[in-house]
This record gives sequence, structure tokens and C-alpha cells, in this order.
Amino acid sequence: MPLSRRQFCLSSCAAGLSLAGATLPVTSARGDDGQRQLRVIAYNVLQCSGWPKNAPLAQQARGRSQMARRYALELALYDPDIVTFSESPGPELTREIARLLGMEHHRFEGGSFPGTLMSRLKVTEARDTPDVGGRPAGLFTRHWGRAVVEPPGGEPLIVHSAHLFPVADPTVRLREIDAMLASMQADLEAGRSLLLLGDLNHGPDSEEYKRWIAAGWVDTFAQVGEGQGLTFLSDVPEYRIDYVLATGPIAGRIRESRPLFEGAFRRDSTDERSFALSDHLPQLAVFDLE
Repeated sequence: MPLSRRQFCLSSCAAGLSLAGATLPVTSARGDDGQRQLRVIAYNVLQCSGWPKNAPLAQQARGRSQMARRYALELALYDPDIVTFSESPGPELTREIARLLGMEHHRFEGGSFPGTLMSRLKVTEARDTPDVGGRPAGLFTRHWGRAVVEPPGGEPLIVHSAHLFPVADPTVRLREIDAMLASMQADLEAGRSLLLLGDLNHGPDSEEYKRWIAAGWVDTFAQVGEGQGLTFLSDVPEYRIDYVLATGPIAGRIRESRPLFEGAFRRDSTDERSFALSDHLPQLAVFDLE
């Protein structure tokens, strides 16, 4: 079950530690029916600045160096095994979030907007921009990384984290997707379990989306989600641009997929002092492992 705020604080006190130094316990996630699960979250974090950045409470949280604890506490409620960040802040902050969550920390520098992968499962490999023949000029100016993790009692899972090019013109995104699919070809042909998490900067009615589906990727939200699944903005969502895609055996074990329009991820637009942790909402997906 997800860790509650009260449990978070009690675990800190029981260890004789301050909240700033507490590390969350690592447990095996299970559903209400006892089914072992894999729980993943894709999140564009806006450099962990809070949104809007000039909201009084966001400024206060940054000034008091509270953002790592705020992120860790909110993410812990969903008991994630893997979390990916787009638009990551400096590595010191993301390492602290990973430490508080009891997770490994891996960084994908990419271009001007780095990515982060955090995992409480063992990571056996992590590569930045794993393109065939090196990074193509003008592509992946945000980030793209590939990691291999070991779920309990299962085959290795390949996790891609990506933040594709923005703007309305899809030309650069389509080139990025083609390069990614070329890099993924051997894994796709071998029928391995793969996940793709991130801010893909396109909607589900786009040519980019069609490329993923034609290549055999499954949109977890389209498979099991309810409603429109909008992920941007975090006060009044209008667009679905953040995804958890799956292919291979794991794509047949999707249990849940939804944006987290709740808690500190959501901003109260009627309160000018309030802030959300980011301008995006996280996308959660849950898979059965047994």
C-alpha cells in the first residue's frame, strides 16, 4: 500500500532522524488482492522549482530548501518502483530525492534539459542518448536515456526515459522518434519487455503518436485509463503530452494508468499563493508482475 504522510513522519521519528535525513523504507509493492506490482511514474518536474515559480509559497519552499522533501513525500504516496524526471534540476537535488525514496539515481545529461531515472530495483545498465552511431545533430536537445532494471523474479526490463522536442511543428520530434525506434529495433524484435516514460510533447491524435503505435508500443492510458488523461497544465489540464508506453510481455499486464491530478501535484487556481510541484502532472502506470 502507498506510504501515508503520517507513516512517512513516523518512520523518520522511529529511526531517530529528522525529516531532512529520513530515508523511506523499500518494500515490495502489492495490490489490494496481493498481486505483486511494478509501479512507475513519468514526471516533467520543471527543475523542481514549483509552479508558478513566483507563487509566494513556492518561493518560500525554495528559500527553505524544502523541495527535495516535498517531492519525496508526495511521490512516496504512490509507492513507485521507478520514477523518471524530465527537466531535472541539478543532480544534488535529484540525488537527495532519490536518497529519501531509497532509490538508485541515474542522470541523463542530454542537452539543456537533463533527465533523471530513480529506481528501487537494481539497475544493471544506464546509458545516455543510446542512439545508433551517436547523437544526431539537432536531436535530443532535452534528454533520452536507456536503463535496464531487474524486477523481482522476472526478466530484465528495459526502461527508456525521454523528453522530446517541443513546438507545434513535428519535424524534429518525428526524426527523434525514428532514431529511437532504430535504436530499439533489436529489443523490439526480440520481444523483450520495454517501457518508455516521459514528456513526449505530442498528443494522442498526432503523427508522432501513430509512429509509436505502428511500431508495437501500447499507450497504457489508452488501454486502461478513464477520461481524457490530460497532463498539462497542473491547474486546468488541457493537453495529454506525458506518457507511459509499453511493449513486449509487460504490455499485457497493465493494471492502471492515470495522471495524478491530486495532492501537491495539483494547483488550486483560486489561491494565488498556492503552487503545484510542477506545471505538468505525473503519469502513473501499474503493471502486474505475477
